[in-house]
Amino acid sequence: MITYNDIYEASKKERYSEQLQPLPKNFVNEVAFYLKEKEDYLEREESLSESSIKTKKQLENAVTLFKELLLRRKKKILNLVLIASETGISKQDFENMLNFEKNLFDELMKSLEESDKYINDLLNGTSSDPKNKLILFKDNVGEFIGLEGEKMGPYEKGQIANLPKEIAKILIEDNKAEEIEE
Repeated sequence: MITYNDIYEASKKERYSEQLQPLPKNFVNEVAFYLKEKEDYLEREESLSESSIKTKKQLENAVTLFKELLLRRKKKILNLVLIASETGISKQDFENMLNFEKNLFDELMKSLEESDKYINDLLNGTSSDPKNKLILFKDNVGEFIGLEGEKMGPYEKGQIANLPKEIAKILIEDNKAEEIEE
């Protein structure tokens, strides 16, 4: 069971350290439970008693501290991604990341690698054919499965999207979208 002091201490440790600080794997769930518990208490308390005023202030402070904690951790992860992309070393502080932070790290690394590859291809003159096409939807299009099994959509009429060329071609041929010239 997490307390206000636990949230405060985690935020304080993160603030004064350069490395990601270890957190319990279920930290976010416990914070969510703590916040819900405090909100439920405030809903049950109809009067503005000293206890309910203190609880309300503690709840507001806990939310602020938690948001600050997550923001600091995101900044550190972004820094780790930049270091990893330049040095090739990507496992530093990995053990202190929560699962969703590991996923964020991996996705950011993939994006940077794709960006670097694209720039290198342009510089070497080997890539003049981009993988994606920018399209404007003419009709609403429901959710569908992409070429690699990923869910895509739904898209609304008038929405612009940057989609793989093969998918864009199908949508254009079906008169669901039109290509936007870059």
